[in-house]
Amino acid sequence: MASRATTTSTDRQASPRDHYHHGDLRTALVAAGLELSRTSGPAGLGLREVTRRVGVSPTAAYRHFADRDALVRAVSHEIQERMARRMRRAAPPRSSDDREEAIGALRAVGLGYIRFALSEPGWFGVAFFGGGPPAPEPIDGDGPAWVPPPYAMLVAALDQLVVAGVLPAEQRPGAEWPCFSTVHGFASLALYGPLHGQPRSVLDRLARRAVDTIVEGLVPTD
Repeated sequence: MASRATTTSTDRQASPRDHYHHGDLRTALVAAGLELSRTSGPAGLGLREVTRRVGVSPTAAYRHFADRDALVRAVSHEIQERMARRMRRAAPPRSSDDREEAIGALRAVGLGYIRFALSEPGWFGVAFFGGGPPAPEPIDGDGPAWVPPPYAMLVAALDQLVVAGVLPAEQRPGAEWPCFSTVHGFASLALYGPLHGQPRSVLDRLARRAVDTIVEGLVPTD
């Protein structure tokens, strides 16, 4: 009489429920959201699409995200962290001239912001147009616990200008907003506005001009 085969834990393939038993489902959902939105932007970022990619039911996602907006916020946070890391890698080398270094740092932040947007339009759309985080900081200064890293880099670069004696301290309050408006506006025009479809070489040249105009407006001429 043939013996019945016994199925053991090593014989069967782990199910999604087994795989995410230790609480890494949230990480997997965010990773899937990053994959989907990189090519399709906010339109491709839905709970059903994300859970289908991971291999779990939509019900499982609700243990970690109350709704789609919560998922978008989580993916947006990760995108902006990645954006800041890429901007840091493009930072200029250290200089013995504090003034030159401070100006170069501000220019690098502005150009890094635009270049990320042009290189990753899907992610940029999720981070800033996907219904994710609100404005990084209320005008009255009573900011939230989480501040978008690209915005924090801009704030730090402007503070560095003051420390280096480039930007007068009395002109520092609120200086981030014209800077942010310029680079964010340029990125939006390039991706969704009248500059859409222009060659990358043209966009890079215009981006440098936009950033240089802002820097020149902040740095007093002798």
